[in-house]
Amino acid sequence: MGKGRIEAFSDGVIAIIITIMVLDLKVPHGDGLDALVPLLPALLTYVLSFVYVGIYWNNHHHLLHACSRVDGRVLWANLHLLFWLSLFPFATGWMGENHFHALPSAGYGVVLLMAAVAYYLLQLAIIAAQGPGSTLAQALGSDLKGKLSPLIYLAAIGAAFWEPALSEGLYVLVALLWLVPDRRIERALVGHR
Repeated sequence: MGKGRIEAFSDGVIAIIITIMVLDLKVPHGDGLDALVPLLPALLTYVLSFVYVGIYWNNHHHLLHACSRVDGRVLWANLHLLFWLSLFPFATGWMGENHFHALPSAGYGVVLLMAAVAYYLLQLAIIAAQGPGSTLAQALGSDLKGKLSPLIYLAAIGAAFWEPALSEGLYVLVALLWLVPDRRIERALVGHR
């Protein structure tokens, strides 16, 4: 089966996720900069979540670009990823509205962790559909960032109950690790041609 439908559906879901997140932002009551101060936690959380969704969208694009066909396992793994990404607006709103308190910060980390696990499972499903010698399997190699990220998320979830600011810093750290585009798949595709 071709991959066009999975790409189009995923792009649509991700666009809706971003739209829901921005619609959850409240309009300030006042026309001065001081009116933005109470909204700052929600705004900062939105920015972080927007970056995360952008990272997933970018990497998902590259992942599917390295894929020539999909099967049922890939479809379900992709839906699993989209499920966790669809929880970003909820986790974003909860953490932002509650000014980075412990439980909402930990909940945000659980959603990030589960999205990372789902992305990993999608990679495995695509490799299984393409074969162990596939371009994607060769491109991913040891996948240090992919293995390190869930460990940082686990540390951040625990830190949320001790020092929420450390937790937020760890979430930003992982985003910064992934913000630099992962060129492994692009290089592998160029080399494969």
